[in-house]
Amino acid sequence: MAFTELLEQAVGVGLFQALQILTFFLFSVWVPFQLVVENFSAAVPGHRCWAHLLDNGSGAPANLSPEALLPISIPPGPNRGPHQCLRFRYPQGQLLDPNATATNWSEADTELCMDAGSTNGWIYDHSTFTSTIVTEWDLVCEHQGLKPLGQSIYMAGAMVRCIVCGFLSHRFGRKPVLSWFCLLVAVTSISTVAALSFPVYCGLRFLSALGLSSILLTSTMLMVEWTMTSTRAVTMVILGSTYSISQMAVGGLAFALQDWRTLQLAMSVPFFITFLISWWLPESARWRIIIGKPDQALQELKKVAKINGHKEAQKTLTIEVLMSSMQEEVASAKSRQSVLDLFRLPVLRWRTCNLLVVNFFLTVSYYGIVLDLQNLGSNIFLFQVLFGAVDLLAQAITTFLLRFFGHRATLADSLAGAGLAILANTLVPQDLQTLRVVFAVLGKGCFGLSLTCIMIYKPELFPISLRIIAEGFLYSAAWLGSVMGPLIRMTCQVLPLLPPLSCGVIPIAASLIVFLPETRGLPLPDTIQDLERQRSAAARGGQQEVVITESTWF
Repeated sequence: MAFTELLEQAVGVGLFQALQILTFFLFSVWVPFQLVVENFSAAVPGHRCWAHLLDNGSGAPANLSPEALLPISIPPGPNRGPHQCLRFRYPQGQLLDPNATATNWSEADTELCMDAGSTNGWIYDHSTFTSTIVTEWDLVCEHQGLKPLGQSIYMAGAMVRCIVCGFLSHRFGRKPVLSWFCLLVAVTSISTVAALSFPVYCGLRFLSALGLSSILLTSTMLMVEWTMTSTRAVTMVILGSTYSISQMAVGGLAFALQDWRTLQLAMSVPFFITFLISWWLPESARWRIIIGKPDQALQELKKVAKINGHKEAQKTLTIEVLMSSMQEEVASAKSRQSVLDLFRLPVLRWRTCNLLVVNFFLTVSYYGIVLDLQNLGSNIFLFQVLFGAVDLLAQAITTFLLRFFGHRATLADSLAGAGLAILANTLVPQDLQTLRVVFAVLGKGCFGLSLTCIMIYKPELFPISLRIIAEGFLYSAAWLGSVMGPLIRMTCQVLPLLPPLSCGVIPIAASLIVFLPETRGLPLPDTIQDLERQRSAAARGGQQEVVITESTWF
């Protein structure tokens, strides 16, 4: 009897599964809040240099209004409004003449906002946000590259998780790692509110990201290792929807809380609650057996069976029954495999390299867009809500697209659609806001399709013995792309159009290199031989001669 069969017969489906799904939902729903919060806490409001006549409160002619004083204090900027990074060294009174032109002043008459040891800096528009980290530490003009750098540091923390969390969860268990990382996120996220400098803020965000992505990974591990086959699909759908729900919720919360410290605090305190809730979860029985603690595993199984009302399990569950059901898992745990096994055979090497590039390209563009809503349009609150809604829609229609068009075509077409929509948004004039919203939401929806499709596609391309290794390796490549996405935006100081054009061209390039075998309707491969038989069958015209023991959903 396999362990999954033992779990279904002795433990069954009941109250425990409902409580588990609810708990994991509470964990997962708060994670995207922290991921996209800087769309609002790091929003760049309208700004201009501090000017003596305008902002000193004295010395200005009584007969001149602030509107009249503005053009003689601040030179015009590229967008015809007041320049955001320059001011006149001295008031240019000659510009009060209605016939005055730009030739009445020169660049020599201007200075940077912080020139000459000035401590006055910038004046910010507080009509939308009372404060952000941009206004807190003046991350504008010559320092505007620090904002995407901070976002890349945050993503680097999530990438480091790929190295740390797997080792810790195998060494100390899923449950304690989940609980303590919830506490880490709570402490570090709340501490950012009291950060006295931008480097300290970035360091705390790095630690928060490390804990945040570890919560996702350990939650998924526990869910998979305790969920029955019959309820796994429903559980995955529920957990998958949390990201979309969170995106919509964070837009509304940011609209209500327009101070970055208050917003950060509201998104951090719930992790203290999840830390307390997590302690009721039972440890993975599979993990306890693999590390040589079958007695403790048996106690965990009996506890879950009691919650579900299976009183007979107290007698039928024994060490002998448990160990016999875990023979395959224990044997596989003893056979060491590594990432190098993904490159030993041509059939695996090609799939790994192809997915590596596609994963990287996809996340470079995705995080370059979703973490910089202000470049897509003016109403970032509406964008955030629409992005969450279109993600839900994408998850709903992905199933039908995969079924009718296949996995490879759906992935390639959705990547191309995302790139074309982002390029179209870039080319639309700023004053056509409705059209820009349509293209931005369409692009985000295509990205959602791509992410859902690749999540389903990847496990079907590797045998069971290498599936987890491949998933972790490709996940690391995806997080590397998420680090690079914000860094590309730093080039906007030199080439303003390069970041949006890159986010549009890169997914189109990814769509052209999706050279992967179609897996629609094929069995999940268990061995390397299964992959070879599938490839041979495809070469003969798609007439598969292997016995199908477990078909993919799509």
